[in-house]
Amino acid sequence: MTVSIRRITGHEFAYLAPTLVCLYIDAMGYSPTLHAQRVDVWRREIAWPGFSAVIAVDERDSGAEIIGVAYGFLGSRGRWWDRQLVRGLREAGGPTHVQEDMLSSYFEIAEVHVTPTAQGGGIGRAMLTELVRGCPARWALLSTPEVAGEANAAFGLYRKLGFADILRGFYYSGDKRPFAVLGRRLPLETAG
Repeated sequence: MTVSIRRITGHEFAYLAPTLVCLYIDAMGYSPTLHAQRVDVWRREIAWPGFSAVIAVDERDSGAEIIGVAYGFLGSRGRWWDRQLVRGLREAGGPTHVQEDMLSSYFEIAEVHVTPTAQGGGIGRAMLTELVRGCPARWALLSTPEVAGEANAAFGLYRKLGFADILRGFYYSGDKRPFAVLGRRLPLETAG
C-alpha cells in the first residue's frame, strides 16, 4: 500500500463529503441511515474560520482510493461544541487560567477517521500532524468516546501525540455516552 496525505480545499471537501461520510460511518460502526444528515453537516463545516481538511489516499495500480479523512477549524464562541466545552469546564470548577488561554486560541479537531482495514499503520498520525501543521492557534482540542482503560487505537494515537486530559467522563447534551476531551499546545511537531 502506497499512501499519500493530501490537503484538500473546502470545495473539494464538500464535493467528496458523500464518500468521506461513508468512510466515517464505516470507521465508527454507525448506521448508514445517518449518511444524508452527516453529509449536510459536513458540507456546512467548510464555512467556519480556519477550516482545514486532509485525506489519506491509497495509490493503487487500479486507481486511487480515499482511506482516511481528518478535518477541523478554529474554535469559536458561536459553535455548539465550544458552548459544551465551556459548560463542562464550569461543571469541573474551571475554567482555570490555562484553560482560559486554551479557549481563546484553539483548533477544534472535528473528525479523524481511517477505514478499518487500514488502521494501525500510522495513517491517523500522519493526517493529524498534517492537519494542524502551521495552524494559527495555540492549542489543539478534540473529543473521543470514553473506552475502558483507553484501550483503542484512537486513545493510543492521541496519547503518543501528547494530548492530555481536559475533561473526562463528559456528557454532551443529547448523547448518553461519556466522552474525553483532550488537548495539547501547538505546534504538534514537538510531540514525541
